[in-house]
Amino acid sequence: MLFDTHVHLNADQYEEDVNEVIERALANEVTNMVVVGFDEKTIPKAIQLAETYDFIYAAVGWHPVDAIDFEERHLQWLKELSSHEKVVAIGETGLDYHWDKSPKSVQKEVFRKQIQLAKEVKLPLIIHDREAHQDIVNILKEEDAQEVGGIMHCFGGDLHIAKQCLDLRFHISFGGPVTFKNAQLPKDVAKEIPMDRILVETDAPYLAPHPYRGKRNEPAYVKLIAEKIAELKEINVVDFAKMTTENAKKLFGIK
Repeated sequence: MLFDTHVHLNADQYEEDVNEVIERALANEVTNMVVVGFDEKTIPKAIQLAETYDFIYAAVGWHPVDAIDFEERHLQWLKELSSHEKVVAIGETGLDYHWDKSPKSVQKEVFRKQIQLAKEVKLPLIIHDREAHQDIVNILKEEDAQEVGGIMHCFGGDLHIAKQCLDLRFHISFGGPVTFKNAQLPKDVAKEIPMDRILVETDAPYLAPHPYRGKRNEPAYVKLIAEKIAELKEINVVDFAKMTTENAKKLFGIK
């Protein structure tokens, strides 16, 4: 049993065949998923999928790339949605220094507001971190984000950053890159993360694992990610799948 803790089944790439994609996930022992909404278009779709399937949950947040478009009404909207019985996290939120649509100062302000919201509504955070590792950690510390903890989604930092995140009660989640032949850093980090703080995800439709790299990703492939990390940690993949699923359910408050 596998838990894909971060998937975008609300993306346009699944418009034609989302039901078939979900069926393939179930056939590959994916028993739970969190569909992550991050703007005005994707959040309602995430909620709709969570309402349709009992094994799908939703996260609601505002993506840092689009922070420039964030308004106070959006913060109120996220707060209202946070009380929905199938909403289990605030996010994805964070910082993205790769794209330059939103100034860093704006991204930081919107990030802080969502951390404060998560603490107010007592939900864990899902953190997007691209080329902003230490700034992310510093803001999480300054805003006392350890009160709610959460997930460092598709973690790309080094072990020094990972340890700081673990100290802040965050889980470390790995996606497709851990399977890439030329990506040694996520492999090295995954080996060192304690078993009670590690999670798996696809970030589908993005970042498909080997041997599907470059193609549309889907939640069924989370199995390949679990197999790779279990191999790195030299443990049975069934035990690894069980543990990461338990970790996710505990974090998200799923019975």
